[in-house]
Amino acid sequence: MNKLFRFLASSTLGLGLLCTAASAGPVAPSQQDAAQAGVVIVPASADPFGEAEEHPGFSRGEIVDFETAAPAGDIIVDTRQNRLYFVLGDGKAVTYRVATARKGFQWQGSHEVTAKAEWPSWRPPQSMRKRKPELPAFMAGGPENPLGARAIYLGSSIYRIHGTNEPDSIGKAASSGCIRMLNEDVSELYRHVKIGARVTVL
Repeated sequence: MNKLFRFLASSTLGLGLLCTAASAGPVAPSQQDAAQAGVVIVPASADPFGEAEEHPGFSRGEIVDFETAAPAGDIIVDTRQNRLYFVLGDGKAVTYRVATARKGFQWQGSHEVTAKAEWPSWRPPQSMRKRKPELPAFMAGGPENPLGARAIYLGSSIYRIHGTNEPDSIGKAASSGCIRMLNEDVSELYRHVKIGARVTVL
């Protein structure tokens, strides 16, 4: 977090993609997207204890300076840095390390949060079971479930922001399209994100 980086906000692409469906690879931002205001992230200079008082309820994520036109409560995921940003407003965001899609499963676009679940169950899509026949047709929620402690569902897709039973994957491009977080981190985010919030993946 010691260097300045800039990325462009993507517009809603209306993707109806499956969490495990392979895509054609990353999509380059359009000229219209590139014309939009960028997002600049720099380390927060304020005392971390003061930040905790100003933004109570965030003990896991790091509060950083974050200039964006997105409203408070929205989420921006930077897949190049494997970082998720929960917008607080007033030039601040809470950031968490995440795992993002591996090569061949990348995507970008925006979805609204349409559902949330604690210790979600999982039905692996047929495309995934074809690749991994050993997977069950259904797995109840629990510590061994790949979706982890919490799931935040994105639009009508099967993409989710969710926990994981593979903590070593965090910080890497490792998923089939979903955004993975440590169970402790996704549980904190889950408490704050609202149905209808916009999630933009860059």
